[in-house]
Amino acid sequence: MQFMLILNESANDFARRADAAEATDYWGGWNAFIGAMAAAGVIVKGDGLQGPHTATVVRVRDGKRTVQDGPYPDSKEQLGGYFVIEVPDLDAALDWAARAPSALTASVEVRPVLQMPPTGS
Repeated sequence: MQFMLILNESANDFARRADAAEATDYWGGWNAFIGAMAAAGVIVKGDGLQGPHTATVVRVRDGKRTVQDGPYPDSKEQLGGYFVIEVPDLDAALDWAARAPSALTASVEVRPVLQMPPTGS
């Protein structure tokens, strides 16, 4: 089964990425996690994302599009990246999620990937 690990990070986590004094530890934790998943052969796809200050939110209400810079400002956690992993079951996905560095400071959401039915031709 495929599961998406949705990696949320705190504002402090995003700040550590760019802080020269903390970046080595920050990225070291992620590199160890990614290396372990790669060694286990479970990674299907994954990407980190730029910080939430680079986000743009689009909404359509009553046929009108609105665009807002940045994510929801009242949120304490922001999407930092994701991985799609291939593992036997939810328990295995939860085990990997618990090993993500962001599980220690924010959260990791785990969702099964929707398998689309084949389209008729």
